[in-house]
Amino acid sequence: MSATGMRSAHLSRSGEVESAARGPGEGCDLSGNGAPLTPTLSRTGEGAGRACLLALSLLLAACQPGQEKAEAPPVRPVLYTLAKPVDRVIFGPFAGTVEPRYQSQLGFQIGGRVVARDVTVGDIVTKGQRLAALDPVVPRFALVRAEADVADARAQAENAVATEARTRRLLEGANVTQAQLDAAVANRDTAQARLAQAQSSLQKAQDQIGYTELKADFDGVVTQRSAEVGQVLSAGQAVVTVARPEEREAVVDIPEDLAGAMPKDGRFAVSLQSAPEVTAAGRVREVSPFADQSTRTRRIRMTLEAPPSAFRLGATITVSLSRPVEPRFPLPATAILTENGRDSVWIVNAAGNAVARRDVALAERGPERVTVSGGLSPDERVVVAGVHSLQEGQTIRLSDEAH
Repeated sequence: MSATGMRSAHLSRSGEVESAARGPGEGCDLSGNGAPLTPTLSRTGEGAGRACLLALSLLLAACQPGQEKAEAPPVRPVLYTLAKPVDRVIFGPFAGTVEPRYQSQLGFQIGGRVVARDVTVGDIVTKGQRLAALDPVVPRFALVRAEADVADARAQAENAVATEARTRRLLEGANVTQAQLDAAVANRDTAQARLAQAQSSLQKAQDQIGYTELKADFDGVVTQRSAEVGQVLSAGQAVVTVARPEEREAVVDIPEDLAGAMPKDGRFAVSLQSAPEVTAAGRVREVSPFADQSTRTRRIRMTLEAPPSAFRLGATITVSLSRPVEPRFPLPATAILTENGRDSVWIVNAAGNAVARRDVALAERGPERVTVSGGLSPDERVVVAGVHSLQEGQTIRLSDEAH
């Protein structure tokens, strides 16, 4: 071996001895100040580098923090309601009024100026009673003219008949021609026709004189007036409305989405809003086929069965229908959790500190309320808000009172 080779081997062995003497951690910067962790004697061989890396990996493994424990779900405040069973379903109530089944809008058959109005709203009238009157001056002028036309037509007709008779006698003596007799006969027929026309005009003028007075066609009560004294009316324009009070009915407006669920053969309870203890029974007589364009409601007319005298025309009433059903639980729609085709609710345990999920069966589902037909027991506490943020067995805090 040369002198140079012997010197390198000596230095290598010296480095190994020195590295082993320092220990596994002395060749690395383990201060944690962010400086590169580099072996201090990198030139002495691979043995020292491997020892330093092994020590570094063991130290890092020892310094790594342990896995954090999974946090428990937070305690959530919840709103709840008590499950109360109901065995009757009430359709309504709806507000309405008492109206007559038969009523008529009465008006004059001719136009003119109103000079008298003898009745007002609420007056009871009898058949043939005068209700209002028009100015008779113009119809009287028409009557006088018609009478004069009749007198003129009668005179013309009598003259034509006499002329026809003379012409016929002259024809027998061959003093006139047949053509002259035919003309006399035609004049006679024309005059008689004009007389009949004038008589018809006279009858019309006489009738119009009678039309200047508006009279009741039947016994009833005035429910509305539509004209005042001095007003000029056209023929047929309404003056008053007269109703027959003996047949009364309840009239209510029901939302269109509820009209389809209304039982047509039900016996509704009708009560006065001013005196709820005064009641009567009503049955549906007529359902409007179309909904009102502004209110989207349908008008329902119900026949009142033997209504008390307190059910006066125009009285405000309340209409409802109560039906027995299987026991069920009405709940807010926010209490239902629907996932994967399952309808369920969160039930609060007896201690009131945790919830459990339970499947239920719904009988009716609405935008704001639902009806549960199975899966609940009376007086159980059901969560009604935040159902999508709860977990099985989660700890909760109840509100002060049920909602």
